[in-house]
Amino acid sequence: MPRWKELPAETSNSERQLLVQLRRLKDHSDLSLAALASRTSYSRSSWERYLNGKKPVPRTAVEELARVCGTEPTRLIVLYDVAERARAKAPAPGRADEPSSPPRSSQPSSPAQNQERGQEQGREQTPDRAQDQDQDRAQESASTLASASASARPGRTVPLGWMLAAVALAVAVAFGAGVLTARGWDDEAPAEKTGPVAVGAGYLRGQTYKCAVRRQDGELRAGRSDTREMLLDINSTGFDVVEAQCLLREKGFSPGVFDGLYDERTKGAAKKFQQAHHLVVDGIIGPDTWRELRG
Repeated sequence: MPRWKELPAETSNSERQLLVQLRRLKDHSDLSLAALASRTSYSRSSWERYLNGKKPVPRTAVEELARVCGTEPTRLIVLYDVAERARAKAPAPGRADEPSSPPRSSQPSSPAQNQERGQEQGREQTPDRAQDQDQDRAQESASTLASASASARPGRTVPLGWMLAAVALAVAVAFGAGVLTARGWDDEAPAEKTGPVAVGAGYLRGQTYKCAVRRQDGELRAGRSDTREMLLDINSTGFDVVEAQCLLREKGFSPGVFDGLYDERTKGAAKKFQQAHHLVVDGIIGPDTWRELRG
């Protein structure tokens, strides 16, 4: 099973919980992204963006994924509604995915450039598939520039302004194509660890935290989070995970690490704890497991 990429640092906790459950459902179904695309109304690239947190997943996509995987969608819809309310409260980000228009030159356009503009204006795209064609358009632009340069007659003087504009546009096209390629789907390459990374609210990914568990108001607390309901599963991160790791150690089921990353060791410790307390042994920390951990 390919390893999932880390979710973007700016992903909210509620959105993170929804994506963790959708990823888990997809993994258990053994369906590839291409298989999901063939069985739903969303393309493979759309599913890749949704499940990697690059774009908010629509409600209908949540329902279709549940249907295809043969599970009751109620729980997922509840998580979706919570994430949707959180998105509504957050400030609207700028549309960074819109390609900026290249600066217009004061020089008259060449026939090759006019032809390129006509092709771009006549090309109709749907929102979900527009990003898939960005790299193709970049390659077409580069080819058009190369053809225009090659067709110039020997000895013909090319205005300096045109030459500089062509070079700048070619560099911009090549850079944009490289960025899009780097952001593509990579099932085999694991995420590189480059030291502690800020992930909001003071949590640093890659840093180890100390546990200081004490009883307060009749329940155990490690001072990292006071949640009793947050769902934690593989690839969950943050202080909620640190809290769970510390409480597991306090209960005698230490995961060995206290870094806020819900990995296989933490899940294994959670399973042993659940089995000892006669809970559902799935390794997912939810309300029932939190109640026993804080008891």
